[in-house]
Amino acid sequence: MASPSHSTTPQSEKRSVAFFSLLAAAGMTGLKLIVGIFTGSLGMLSEAAHSGLDCVAALLTLISVRVADKPADDDHPYGHGKIENVSAVLQTTLMVVSAIWISIEAIKRLIHHEDDLRLSIWPFLVLLLSIAVDISRASRLKRTAKKYASQALAADAVHFSTDVLSSLAVLLGLACVWLAPVLQIQWLSYGDSVAALVVAIIILGIAWQLARPSVDQLLDVVPEPERLRIIRELERVPGVLGVDRVRLRRSGARFYADISLGMARTLTFQRTEQLVSEATEAVNRVLPDTDVVVHTLPRASRGESIFDRIRAVASRHNVSVHDVSVQDFQGSLHAEQHLEVGETMQLRDAHDFVTRVEAEIMRECPELASVLTHIESEPAQIEHPVTIERDDHLEARLRHSAKHEPNILDVHDVTVRKVGEHIYVSCHCTLRDDLPMVQVHNVITSLEGRFKLAAPEVARLFIHPEPLTDNRR
Repeated sequence: MASPSHSTTPQSEKRSVAFFSLLAAAGMTGLKLIVGIFTGSLGMLSEAAHSGLDCVAALLTLISVRVADKPADDDHPYGHGKIENVSAVLQTTLMVVSAIWISIEAIKRLIHHEDDLRLSIWPFLVLLLSIAVDISRASRLKRTAKKYASQALAADAVHFSTDVLSSLAVLLGLACVWLAPVLQIQWLSYGDSVAALVVAIIILGIAWQLARPSVDQLLDVVPEPERLRIIRELERVPGVLGVDRVRLRRSGARFYADISLGMARTLTFQRTEQLVSEATEAVNRVLPDTDVVVHTLPRASRGESIFDRIRAVASRHNVSVHDVSVQDFQGSLHAEQHLEVGETMQLRDAHDFVTRVEAEIMRECPELASVLTHIESEPAQIEHPVTIERDDHLEARLRHSAKHEPNILDVHDVTVRKVGEHIYVSCHCTLRDDLPMVQVHNVITSLEGRFKLAAPEVARLFIHPEPLTDNRR
């Protein structure tokens, strides 16, 4: 087994392929240039120019894959992947320039009937060697580009693929020139210039195909099919009320998604976090390894009750509300609630604050005729109680009070504590499993009232209700 230090990483593989591509381009450029000058073949010279530009492109590819592999930093929060798109656009530009030059030279020779071609076996040998090298290089570049979604390597692969086609065209053109005197067909002598024009046309066609995706990525053009699939996946997430916006961009091989989702405004932070995680997973099912940012937009859901709307208003003001009740008096709805404010807040400030909350509730719930708020202080200090020794007298009075409640089956774990001058009593009460919570609350409230009358010295009674099946006594 190879050691980790010798294992091939994506970065090293991409750089290795780009480097050998550069060597191949440089070698073939030199051979074609020498043979083109020696024979005077425009086709060979156009091939040398094409390969020379490929050599420059290969150098750009090598540089770009090195830069693209750098991690994101403060100046490039989305990474350096777009350098590969820039490289691909530059390569395309070079291809267009070479095609224009080749076309101009070929047309001049065709118009002026210029023919300085000196045939030999060398152009044929060099072209056959070039075709073999180009096929090998293009194949490896395509595999690596597809494996790592590299635009720069894909562009380099296209260059070598066009070299194969252009080399075949030049080879055919040289063959026509060689056959012209043998077959005594004059127009075959223009085969070299025609081959050069064919090379130029091939370069322009491939350059157009290469430029479009690179420019689209530089301009952050959204891939519509993936966007629609992402929206469908997000809409399937339970709890998502709507998909307001999906923005995608790509940097190198990685996608970045910025999405805005409508969620019920009554959700807790914990539940919202769970939905954000599920939404991120939904996006990654369509585009794996996508960096997802989710913006949550609170919304009123269709199934919201009047109680949900009251709690939503309290949540907007960052206060706790409990014991909310709504009564219907002769067709007129009246709400009552307990609202907690900071224990150091003065009464006037607390009353003004609650008045604003009540006014907002009335706007949110226009069916309400009135809102009455019981203002409570929200504890903000940790108490340090001292546990009192077992108080049989208090416990007896508690059990006696509980006997008046037929739904209470048992009272146990009675604890008495003293905090400062105040006495607190807590206990566990056993009730029937099937008792509705509204009735449980009524039973507990009734027991609290009875016990306070029997033991007025107790400041507060805490009761923990338990179902019969959970009673371990």
